[in-house]
This record gives sequence, C-alpha cells and structure tokens, in this order.
Amino acid sequence: MGVPISFLDKYCPEQFEIIGLDRYVADNPNYGHRFTIAGRETYARILIRHKM
Repeated sequence: MGVPISFLDKYCPEQFEIIGLDRYVADNPNYGHRFTIAGRETYARILIRHKM
C-alpha cells in the first residue's frame, strides 16, 4: 500500500513493514521515477505491508 510521507509520524513497526520508497521498488516499471497516473508523477509514497 502506498502512503504519504506523513505516515511516518504514526508508524507502528509491530503493525507495518516498510517496503521502500515508490521510485526505488523493483516492481516499478519506471524504476528511479515515481508511479504515474495519466502520465503525471504522483506525490512521493512510502510503500508498506501489513504484518500478519
């Protein structure tokens, strides 16, 4: 899940795992650039995963 950088204020390491910053995730087809919507880069997002 992509969350705003302000998420870090509320980050709980017991609940979430930080995967990385959107532009540096291997699954990003435009590695080194942010994900895009309609050809425009979105705001920077931190990618997190809920811990089981």
